Amino acid sequence: MQTIMGRRSLLRLGGAAALSSFALPALADVAPRRATLLNLHTGDRFDDVYFENGAYLKDALAEAMKVLRDWRTGDVGPMDPKLFDALAAVSGKLETRQPFQIISGYRSPKTNAMLAARSSGVASNSQHTLGKAVDVRVPGVALANVHKAALSVSAGGVGLYPKSNFVHVDTGRVRRWTGV
Repeated sequence: MQTIMGRRSLLRLGGAAALSSFALPALADVAPRRATLLNLHTGDRFDDVYFENGAYLKDALAEAMKVLRDWRTGDVGPMDPKLFDALAAVSGKLETRQPFQIISGYRSPKTNAMLAARSSGVASNSQHTLGKAVDVRVPGVALANVHKAALSVSAGGVGLYPKSNFVHVDTGRVRRWTGV
């Protein structure tokens, strides 16, 4: 026996399919997220889960923030948890467990003012001072591939600095640029 679906049945089926597609990202929101970081200036490391069961882990984030501290002053700034999410997503795109080598994470206003006075390439209102930026590279991964992966995540700003050998990733507005 052949049945013909009425218009209402088709609409219900379409609505159920649309709702199920919204449920899939929600499932991903409970998956553990890990950050693997190595501060090149201090030698400090972080390699742990910072998000699990749908929540950020306060103690793990505090340890990760220490690794991203201003190495010139020792100041630990509050880092945007979404920055760690961006790095985890970039790491996933690169399919690597290599640590992000941290060139610069949090910058105190004092450090940022000093760097801005020395170089026109340092923003006076840098995302680093807001705890929303990190400058990284990944050992064994071409800088162009790190840059491409960071762009594909669309978490915020991405700057490529080929001569300085790092990629800037931030959680500010989405934008891109190339520096030195």
